[in-house]
Amino acid sequence: MKEGPARIICTVTTDLTYDQRMARTATALTEAGYQVRLVGRQLPASVPLKARPYEQTRLSCWFLRGKAFYLEFNLRLCWLLLFSPVDIICAVDLDTLGPACLIGKLRGKKIVYDAHEYFSELPELTNRPFTKRIWEWLAAWCIPLTDRAYTVGPALAEVLQQRYQRPFGVVRNVPLRWSTPAFPPKTPPPILLYQGALNMGRGLEALLEALPLIPDVELWIAGEGDLSAALRQQVQNLGLTERVKFLGYLVPEALAKLTPQAWLGINLLENRGLNYYLSLANKAFDYIQAGVPALHMDFPEYRNLATTYGGCVLVDNLDPRRISQVISELRQDPHTYARLQQACLKAAESLHWDKEKESLIAQYAGLVEQP
Repeated sequence: MKEGPARIICTVTTDLTYDQRMARTATALTEAGYQVRLVGRQLPASVPLKARPYEQTRLSCWFLRGKAFYLEFNLRLCWLLLFSPVDIICAVDLDTLGPACLIGKLRGKKIVYDAHEYFSELPELTNRPFTKRIWEWLAAWCIPLTDRAYTVGPALAEVLQQRYQRPFGVVRNVPLRWSTPAFPPKTPPPILLYQGALNMGRGLEALLEALPLIPDVELWIAGEGDLSAALRQQVQNLGLTERVKFLGYLVPEALAKLTPQAWLGINLLENRGLNYYLSLANKAFDYIQAGVPALHMDFPEYRNLATTYGGCVLVDNLDPRRISQVISELRQDPHTYARLQQACLKAAESLHWDKEKESLIAQYAGLVEQP
């Protein structure tokens, strides 16, 4: 039997400061008795990392995006994994799975795949067939080599299971339990809140087009991404600078204070591939924990969320007129809104990390011997 706790290295391409899911994951595994090291990326605007109960490493790259970034990051990650003490390598998403499989097999280590997304079905790859084929080839080669695999929701797990002929568990991306969920007074004007990446396929352009049709609300956007500049320009073109606030990246603690101020959480997605159509975004659960009803797409996981727990309304397409209609109808129906709030409060009792982390820990059980 090996000496000391089993060592896990979790690999991501995100800046660790803002990655709430990986902070929860690494903390839960540490509390379960593993020695955890979380490896991410260093960006020019990265702020110093806060002390955590696990080790944190950020890799600095010359290239910041595109094929050159992925190649450089993966080479640096291979070097780190080759010489670091480790028993289990957890690759988070397909963009770090190659080094995990290559070095894991070379060194005889266990490999775990944490699929936050259906990577080869990302909207950014829709019109890039060559790049998409590369990711699909990588997935077809690597995923069967893993010892365990899990993803964020049942619908995606079923599709990945069928595609790669191996079991996929489910670990939903739910937040920590709020100690005293409450409904703070909503001061006018009502706030629509979007939190997350400002990337292709998030429905943000359509939401901005809908905003002039809902004159009595503001939109707060917490996050940055590939469309940051284009969305700011669209706001100017539409004359919405007084009604739209770009808040930039927010640390998890700041986001937790901000979210309860919202009147309605926003989670709009284009049906541009299975990744978004089968998604179950963490923001859906963040809104619930904050007691904030949300607007989601009428996709399978969100339809199931609405049916099982309530607390949200669904929209069937991204026509700005349809979006404005759904929001306006809710504005004019305070009784329905109050019912949605109460449904959020009830759902928050079960949709939190203290319960969900048991599913995570089960994914690692028995992979290696623990002292």
